[in-house]
Amino acid sequence: MAVSKFVMASLTNCRPLTCAATATASSYQERLVPHPPDLIKWVRREGGFVHQAIKISQDGTNGLGLIASHDIPKGSQLIVLPDNIPLKFGAEDGVDEAHSVLVKLAQNIPDELWAMKLGLKLLQERARVNSFWWPYISNLPQTYSVPIFFQGEDIKNLQYAPLLYQVNRRCRFLLDFEQEVKRAVENLKQNDHPFGRQDVDASSLGWSMSAVSSRAFRLYGKKLPDGTCIDAPMMLPLIDMCNHAFNPNAQIIQEQDAGSAKMLIKAVAETPIKQNDAILLNYGCLNNDLFLLDYGFVIPSNPYDCIELKYDGAFLDAASVAAGVSSPKFSSPAPWQQQFLSQLNLDGEAANLKVTLGGQELVDGRLLAALRVLLASDMEMVRKHDMDTLKSLSADAPLGIANEVAAYRTIIALCVIALEHFPTKIMEDESSLKQGVSASTELAIQFRIQKKSVIIDVMRDLTRRAKSLLSKDTMACQG
Repeated sequence: MAVSKFVMASLTNCRPLTCAATATASSYQERLVPHPPDLIKWVRREGGFVHQAIKISQDGTNGLGLIASHDIPKGSQLIVLPDNIPLKFGAEDGVDEAHSVLVKLAQNIPDELWAMKLGLKLLQERARVNSFWWPYISNLPQTYSVPIFFQGEDIKNLQYAPLLYQVNRRCRFLLDFEQEVKRAVENLKQNDHPFGRQDVDASSLGWSMSAVSSRAFRLYGKKLPDGTCIDAPMMLPLIDMCNHAFNPNAQIIQEQDAGSAKMLIKAVAETPIKQNDAILLNYGCLNNDLFLLDYGFVIPSNPYDCIELKYDGAFLDAASVAAGVSSPKFSSPAPWQQQFLSQLNLDGEAANLKVTLGGQELVDGRLLAALRVLLASDMEMVRKHDMDTLKSLSADAPLGIANEVAAYRTIIALCVIALEHFPTKIMEDESSLKQGVSASTELAIQFRIQKKSVIIDVMRDLTRRAKSLLSKDTMACQG
């Protein structure tokens, strides 16, 4: 169920915790208030540093971002935030009843949804009229382009089961957590209420979780007695307006403030930055599932994108038959083959059956090793090779050319079956985009196009490898 029951915000001094109902391409650019305070001036006023060339501007289709108004040399400090400016949340950050309520609520949030923990603090500060962070919060988007805000039809339009599962799981969590929050605050006095007695529902919780997941950075927090630091998510005003690139021109570093135990957080030019260039950070080497779930965008030709499959013997039997591979044994491996599957954690009660295609590996090493072993008949030949070799696509046909080609053909057949699970073809998707669709529909279609492209790229690569091996084999026989 999508969290889509929103009420259009009419934000006044009471600062209600509501979100935009229907997201459009333009609404993703709208701030919480029509004319928010100047964020650069606020950072400087509160003790931060902003390079004189840094400006807030429209960054193409990426929305608002930071650009350089003139050339900036490599190594220059772009933004420096003292310890008081980042928005953080921890058990030690407050002592009043309102903070205690948030701490108790945060303890019930799964670690994978860490953004919701900091999101509680963000909601509290949004509701607080005299919040120190209001100049920052008022500059945040009114809504986000993440799938939890999609209408039900656009969630279906994603056409990819692993992402559908994650979206629905987050939506269910938000609906359940709404009730948990209501129970936690229902009998609190005005002064003890973390949200100023305002109603907190699934939509406002979704807004805050999305604000954090799309903008927060996981950095070093409080230092422990042994010298290590706690991993702490924090929102970094102004720095978080940098858009993403796998080849960034800026990086974030943390330094201890001179004469203080507190940390400075800096954005520094990693390369020379030319006039009118966007200031870009690398959000991480992530697949499009995570980029869409947490950030609300899809990267075309993402080198880290992949598809997720479940390792299943019967499914592989069907694929090998379709590929014309003789004597498949995937659903009934020999005992020695089953031992290899156990070592790969693809067999047994605690087996991890999730495998991937695409990305940097192209073929999940565990899947490739399993296919090589199960398509082999000579146990002694298999045991001559270590597991790393069997898992490596760069290994030169370790169990022979016939075995390698059979493994490739089985994977190609798996790709064909995976493509058939999508209700539409890429040409149909591209035609739909040309007809004009809503912003969320466009994102959903772009996402599924990229997933299908990953599958096709894997098929092309393995077909090329198989042809090359067969060509070598033919030449060897003729020689």
